[in-house]
Amino acid sequence: MKLSINRRQMLTIGAGAAALGMLGLPVTPAYAKNDSDEAIAKFTGGKAPTAGRVKLDLPEIAENGNTVPMTVSVESPMTEQSHVTDVLVVTDGNPRAGVATFHFSPASGVAEANTRIRLATSQNIIAIAKMNDGSFYSATKAVKVTIGGCGG
Repeated sequence: MKLSINRRQMLTIGAGAAALGMLGLPVTPAYAKNDSDEAIAKFTGGKAPTAGRVKLDLPEIAENGNTVPMTVSVESPMTEQSHVTDVLVVTDGNPRAGVATFHFSPASGVAEANTRIRLATSQNIIAIAKMNDGSFYSATKAVKVTIGGCGG
């Protein structure tokens, strides 16, 4: 007896085998490793930021991770001689660490930005401010998310 399988039957068998094989695999997120340390090192050029001068205003508990209000501000006279040039905001628990980068100049008048961010889970939010003299300052704030935002 000769067994004959046509192309359509072979594709069906292959698709079924692939589906069965996938059922046995553990589901792991594609973003298992967060790149926050890399983002900070790239932003600072490897310099260690000093704690202080940066203020992060976020709720301690976010009822919805999809839209978390955030204000970041930096103590600075914002003069030509002393001002903030950039502020990097990263997280240590989102699939992608980078949340936002804000650019300032003396014409900004004040180094402050308000926005809403998306958090995947409870995590730390880190803000790094770069001053015009090349120094860096930082602040960190922990936020507990009760309902996940980025696929959580």
